[in-house]
Amino acid sequence: METMVRKRRKPVAEINVVPYIDVMLVLLIVFMVTAPLLNQGIEVDLPQANNEPLDIDENMETLVVSITSNGEYFLSVGATGEDRESVTLETVGEQVRRITEANPTIQVLVEGDAQADWGAMITLITTLQAAGVSNPNFITQPLESL
Repeated sequence: METMVRKRRKPVAEINVVPYIDVMLVLLIVFMVTAPLLNQGIEVDLPQANNEPLDIDENMETLVVSITSNGEYFLSVGATGEDRESVTLETVGEQVRRITEANPTIQVLVEGDAQADWGAMITLITTLQAAGVSNPNFITQPLESL
């Protein structure tokens, strides 16, 4: 009588990575297409200044108030790129007051065009101070070498 010897099969411990590679390639293409569309700021010609870079904590929330050369105000609250609409100075004051009351540690940055009216900039600063922002920081470009 012959005894049948059964060989035990070892479980296969390999992972099929082909589907994961396909998913990663699709995600790569999606991010490459959408990254240029995420325009973070308003198109302004920043003034040049010989200042040290701001020590801004990357983890803290920032609120950017922009003023263009023709005196339009923009807030960076959610909307990006083409969806942004200019707001009035009164709206800037109300929105900034609400945001700073909800998050007192938020960093407020002012992004002003180099060709913007100086009076409009002063009015914006006084509006921000009335809304509770004690020390707004200005976004500038570094000086170009001569």
